Amino acid sequence: MAYSEDHIALAAEYALGTLDAGERAQVETMMSVDKDFAAMVLAWEHKLGALNQMVGSVEPSPEVWEKIRAAIGHSEQQAPIVLPQPELEPFAPVTEAASRVADTSNVIRLAANARRWRTIATATSGIAAALIVMIGVGVSRPDLLPGGMRPAPKTQVAEVKPPPAAKPSAQYVAVLQKDGGGPAFILTVDEATRDFTVRKVGASAEPGSSFELWLISDKLPKPRSLGVIGNNDFTSRPLLAAYDADIVKSATYAVTVEQAGGSPDGNPHSTPIFAGKLIETVPPAR
Repeated sequence: MAYSEDHIALAAEYALGTLDAGERAQVETMMSVDKDFAAMVLAWEHKLGALNQMVGSVEPSPEVWEKIRAAIGHSEQQAPIVLPQPELEPFAPVTEAASRVADTSNVIRLAANARRWRTIATATSGIAAALIVMIGVGVSRPDLLPGGMRPAPKTQVAEVKPPPAAKPSAQYVAVLQKDGGGPAFILTVDEATRDFTVRKVGASAEPGSSFELWLISDKLPKPRSLGVIGNNDFTSRPLLAAYDADIVKSATYAVTVEQAGGSPDGNPHSTPIFAGKLIETVPPAR
């Protein structure tokens, strides 16, 4: 059955709950006698209800209810409303004035229709706007949504690869000895860092004197001091970083006996008693 715009608007407003008591009674009467009209009302409820479910309900606080009652003059207990019984008037022939009233009924009906559709459009737009806000919040800040509306968390598995192990650098060793005798010191040099370590093996300084290590190269104008060898078994320093790699690899390393604390002017004051050259013991990784 085809329905007019009035019927469709009434069905939509009934689903929205914006009708007054008389209009609701009219719609419910039509639903009881017209199954197709009842189905149309149910269809509107499904359409609008799907949007309404996306917006959480908020129960006004007791203070808000009191303000509402005060605003409409119902702050105190109200007597039940008794509607007057309509009086039946005898049928009267249509007069010219009544005809004019009938002619204006179309205007009143159109105005009511416009009001209904505006109400429906406003309510639908409000629900749609709330739905858009809820979707936006669900994407950007899902933690603000109620528990039942939060999207299920997504689990992502990330594979973390350990950084590649550093490749070992070449290692060089020099045995510092006197005239082919037993080793007095063992010098170890790391090619990458140019750090060196001197291990005391079979030498001991006389009281009041110190052993001092020197770098001797034909590419340098004079021997360069690498510092005093300490009294501990191992002495480590980074001093070779200041020299070119070729000089470090080809130089002769010598030990002299100096006054306590080492040479005061950066020059050797005795003949080297222990000397040796570097040889590669551990090649660099390929």
